[in-house]
Amino acid sequence: MSDSTVTDPDGREKVAVPRAVMGGGSWGPRVWVDRLRSPRRPRLWFEILLIAVSYWTYSLIRNAVPEERHEALRNADWIWRVEHHLGIAVEGSVNHTVNSVTWLIIGMNYYYATLHFVITLGVLVWLYRWHPGRYSAARLVLFATTGVALVGYYLFPLAPPRLMRGGGFVDTVMAHHTWGSMASGDLKDMSNQYAAMPSMHIGWSLWCGLTIFALASVPWARVLGLLYPAATLTVIVATANHFWLDAVGGVVCLTFGFGVVRMWYGALPHALPRLVAVPVPATGTAQSPVP
Repeated sequence: MSDSTVTDPDGREKVAVPRAVMGGGSWGPRVWVDRLRSPRRPRLWFEILLIAVSYWTYSLIRNAVPEERHEALRNADWIWRVEHHLGIAVEGSVNHTVNSVTWLIIGMNYYYATLHFVITLGVLVWLYRWHPGRYSAARLVLFATTGVALVGYYLFPLAPPRLMRGGGFVDTVMAHHTWGSMASGDLKDMSNQYAAMPSMHIGWSLWCGLTIFALASVPWARVLGLLYPAATLTVIVATANHFWLDAVGGVVCLTFGFGVVRMWYGALPHALPRLVAVPVPATGTAQSPVP
């Protein structure tokens, strides 16, 4: 089976795709796999539906994990002892220091409650519009990261620092009566209080940051991409929603997500064609490119 040479709209990237994938030739299991792996223009309606259903399913499963309060508190005590042993148990100092600056901690409360979703969706939209050839692979990283996090919530229920017995942490949402957190305040009954390990605030923000750093064309955007997960780490600790080690768990989950994509596509998202390739006719006559 011969290959078709394909090129993207700007003419800079070329890749060989099996002819059957492009619409001709025989269809076998390997061809179907090649077709699934090949970069293609995502369908907007399908992506909206997929993201909505996936997040609904994630929330349903996460909140359906039994809230093992006593085990979650025991695990929190264990994490706290481990961090003391490692010399990194400074979450209390960060929490109290930032909480003393009212305008700063209120801003962090709203940051925690909103940017987690806003920035992630914004990066997905940016990928869909400007990097459609890489969109599916990048989306798979995010989905695999989130999926494996659910296993962590089930196997290792963990109370956040603000719920520890005698931990001395300030629940900043309760203290400042800010809106938005599903983890405390009036909305706490809508969310599993003991699903702190791993931190998907870190998993998602690091996915956003690395994606922007790898694919953005302007230096300031790349810098902001790296600053975003760093700022998120500060926020989750200052608001007493996570331990440092929860962030490590988020990094491990993201590593798993990248590993899944590396196995499936044979490359990480940034190494795939930026735009959706279109076939060059055998006659050599140019076709209108697919944007």
